[in-house]
Amino acid sequence: MISFNYETPFQLDLETPISNWIEATILAEGYKLEEINYIFCDDDYLHKLNVEFLNHDTLTDIISFDYTMGKSVQGDIYISVERVKDNAKDFKVDFDTELRRVIIHGVLHYCGYKDKTEEDALIMRQKEELYIAKFA
Repeated sequence: MISFNYETPFQLDLETPISNWIEATILAEGYKLEEINYIFCDDDYLHKLNVEFLNHDTLTDIISFDYTMGKSVQGDIYISVERVKDNAKDFKVDFDTELRRVIIHGVLHYCGYKDKTEEDALIMRQKEELYIAKFA
């Protein structure tokens, strides 16, 4: 089950197609969907979580709390809509594309992908691009 929650006036368009896309991605990676909660918020909300839980005093676009056990995907994904808008401008892509990248980025972490090293980040980016193309 995928749920979308809002701590900001933002409202996600196409909730059902996006849910189906997320689940198809999880299945394609050899995992099973249990439960993912997406929480869309602003920079302040996500910054507080970043400081409290990760001890990082920085802004970020996404924080994911991974409760995956074995091949059953579970977690909470917090996304700052403000940060996604700014990143879309910086990367010269439209907002929806950047939002999908962030949405699927959290899921890919749950499927075992990392992004701390340059090599891992490259693999993560390739996977993001692959699955973004499958949404279109």
